[in-house]
Amino acid sequence: MVEQSLYLDNIFNSLADPTRRDILRRLIDAHYTVGQLAKHYDISFAAVAKHLTVLEKAKLIRKQRKGREQIVSIAPQAVKDASYYLKQYESLWSHRFDEIDTILKEIYES
Repeated sequence: MVEQSLYLDNIFNSLADPTRRDILRRLIDAHYTVGQLAKHYDISFAAVAKHLTVLEKAKLIRKQRKGREQIVSIAPQAVKDASYYLKQYESLWSHRFDEIDTILKEIYES
């Protein structure tokens, strides 16, 4: 259970940064080299590389060496795992909102 918690912590920590979310958005439709990704941001190549390291640690991306370059691609399993986790809370909140609606209807109909 602790391992699962750390795994999810890494995913959600990674997603807390807008640059990392944007990198993931770009990777949905294509593979990029680290250099190609870096061109899209007003930060240094090293800063982009650090963002990629965080995403890789969270298992949200994969890097593969191809000659001198590293090709970056999305790793969908971690995104699926995070989505599954959030869906559990969505069900809980949906149920609670339904209960609030019922209570409010009872109050206003009285």
